[in-house]
Amino acid sequence: MSRPIFVFVHGTHSSAAAWTDLVNELTLRGHRCVTVDLPGHGTNGFFPHSYQAPQDLRGLATEPSPLASLTLDDYVDHTISVVRRARELGPVILVGASQGGVTLSRVGNAVPELLERVVYVSAYCCVDLPSMADYFATPENSESLVDQVTKAVAGDPAALGVARVNWRTADPDLIAGIKECLAADFTDEAMHNLLNHFQPDEPVAIPASDARGHADTWGRIPRTYVRFTEDRLIPLALQDRFIAEADRLTPENPTDVHDIPAPHVGPMSRPDLIDVLATLAQ
Repeated sequence: MSRPIFVFVHGTHSSAAAWTDLVNELTLRGHRCVTVDLPGHGTNGFFPHSYQAPQDLRGLATEPSPLASLTLDDYVDHTISVVRRARELGPVILVGASQGGVTLSRVGNAVPELLERVVYVSAYCCVDLPSMADYFATPENSESLVDQVTKAVAGDPAALGVARVNWRTADPDLIAGIKECLAADFTDEAMHNLLNHFQPDEPVAIPASDARGHADTWGRIPRTYVRFTEDRLIPLALQDRFIAEADRLTPENPTDVHDIPAPHVGPMSRPDLIDVLATLAQ
């Protein structure tokens, strides 16, 4: 059998660039990798004119977004197209972080025969409940600090069709709250760099979309969950719930679990995370 090829799916408000340092290191170790820019992200990302400095906060709250029409089906179809091409080269290990987990599950439902393994990196993994949004109200999510991020949302998401986060805010309290939620142990310089890599818009349809993994398709694929034990966006209790629900659904295919002492955003270049992935590829 030929060597596996990793396919990486980013999370919300992010892009393939989030995986750059990790992919570089895996490649230098002899592994094959490709990153996915989901529709409306990365090289096709949208940055409102009002988002640029000097910011027009009133315009930022109302400027239309092309991402408003995107759905989870668009994310899944695009990822499947990448997986199909990668599968021609060898077994595919599909890796997703954060919101990228819902795309993984739906791809697993659609094309389980194309996947050697799915890897959730502190990611949403819906099983008993239909969507990410359904898990927001669970007791296991009660300690999430996501409200520190939503304080920076500009405009009405229902009217815009996107959750528009002003990552370029100059409000030090907002920045401190975002850091506490996503990257508590980052230096101020690393946090500034992170904020400038985020994209402002994300379709509101994604969190409410049905993303349950099905036992007869997704449930057949070997599955790894990498717990970020310092995550304040997806609390450890919620990560554990995802793992427990998946294992109840497929007791004959239990989750392979690894712990990394990291906040939500990692960074993904952490040597311990790279070592986990490199081991899975052997």
